[in-house]
Amino acid sequence: MAELIFNTCLSFLVLALSIFMLLSELPSPANAASVQYNVVSLGAKADGKTDSSKAFLSAWASACKSTSAATVYVPQGQFFVQSASFNGPCKNSAITVRIDGTLVAPSDYNVNGKVGNWIIFRDVTGLSVLGGTFDGQGTLLWACKSSGKSCPGGATNLEISNSQNILVSGLSSLNSQMFHIVINACQNVKMQGVKVSASGNSPNTDGIHVGASTGVTILNSKIGTGDDCVSIGPGSNNLWIENIACGPGHGISIGSLGKEQQEDGVQNVTINTATFTGTQNGVRIKSWARPSNSYARNILFQHAIMNNVQNPIIIDQNYCPDNSGCPNQASGVRVSDVTYQDIHGTSATEVAVKFDCSSTYPCTGIKMQDVKLTYQNQVATASCAHAGGTASGTEQPSSCL
Repeated sequence: MAELIFNTCLSFLVLALSIFMLLSELPSPANAASVQYNVVSLGAKADGKTDSSKAFLSAWASACKSTSAATVYVPQGQFFVQSASFNGPCKNSAITVRIDGTLVAPSDYNVNGKVGNWIIFRDVTGLSVLGGTFDGQGTLLWACKSSGKSCPGGATNLEISNSQNILVSGLSSLNSQMFHIVINACQNVKMQGVKVSASGNSPNTDGIHVGASTGVTILNSKIGTGDDCVSIGPGSNNLWIENIACGPGHGISIGSLGKEQQEDGVQNVTINTATFTGTQNGVRIKSWARPSNSYARNILFQHAIMNNVQNPIIIDQNYCPDNSGCPNQASGVRVSDVTYQDIHGTSATEVAVKFDCSSTYPCTGIKMQDVKLTYQNQVATASCAHAGGTASGTEQPSSCL
């Protein structure tokens, strides 16, 4: 009997010890939920006029110092914010910036025009930017540039630099002075439900620019602007871009590449399902006509619809703006293994497919599969220079490879 009681007590003791150890591993209620820092509680005014920069920076500083998950919250209303840098590294890897309102930049382009960025996040691991509108108020700077006057270069609405594990969801960028959204030197970035809006004649206002970054996904986004809807710069690889509506704008571009003689290339890029409406280009690869060791390889453009696009499919390796620094030279950028698959629609020009490749390093491994493009309800044409590859399935226009 004593042995039975002892064994029973021992069993209860082991069970109690196991439960204690299990409970000790769970987060305490204080740490279970994200700590929230409301910019209004820190002094921000939702009137679109009062400078709320300090409140935003204060909220970020607190979130960044937090050892548990933290949220910076921007409620409804308009918040005037001057140029602001939200810098890491932080003490936690789960910071959320949740925006229900609108951030408004200074209308005077001389305030931000020379700083390069309006809002920038640097050196952050684990950042989610959810919702919100970023109004760059760039129209006056665009007018200055179009007038031929001396003007500052302009600021990017939002840049995320030297960061990893990033989510941008449901954000709208409006009237940026220059690029709308820049992803620079980042790893593991997902962007979804992004909306970019600017005039079709706004200069240098790329919608989303990716440079020197790895593992970037862009999904379900609508981009209308005065330059490339999406541009992919040197050093970018492993990109997936899907379900993009582009227009107005200059299309989706890889490049320009090869501006520098020593330059990282671009590889492993998929553009899957895109619609281009009234754009200057559809899918484009662009490189400077000058020596370089750069490259563009393993690129797939598939399931694209062209609606009255000037250059639906184009490789331009003779890019030389203003004939400065590159006349009478050949591009050193190697373009290889590029596939165009299931691309249909209408061209605004007779030449719907143009491969103008380098005379020194011709394009190789180009594949055309089921391409059907027309011009004014007539057969369009294709033009090839220094380009090699194959065509299969539907061929309209007839392949020049």
